[in-house]
Amino acid sequence: KLSDPTMTGKTQTSNVTNKNDPKSINSRVFIGNLNTAIVKKGDIEAIFAKYGKIVGCSVHKGYAFVQYMSERHARAAVAGENARIIAGQPL
Repeated sequence: KLSDPTMTGKTQTSNVTNKNDPKSINSRVFIGNLNTAIVKKGDIEAIFAKYGKIVGCSVHKGYAFVQYMSERHARAAVAGENARIIAGQPL
């Protein structure tokens, strides 16, 4: 039985999304109105990974941040996911 090494339960991305680095601030995406009782870090990464390389993802009560490598990826994620319904709530 083969298994994907990225699915071992170990997260590949950091839990840190750097709000203090002026170069990376525009590559952060705030995800609000998030049902964090249901939606977990792995779910968020799975949804947002299609827009670019995620270098960090931090989940808090009711919201999360995703940190991309580039501002272009962050903008694409916002355009693609704004108002998407996840776990019954619009982002």
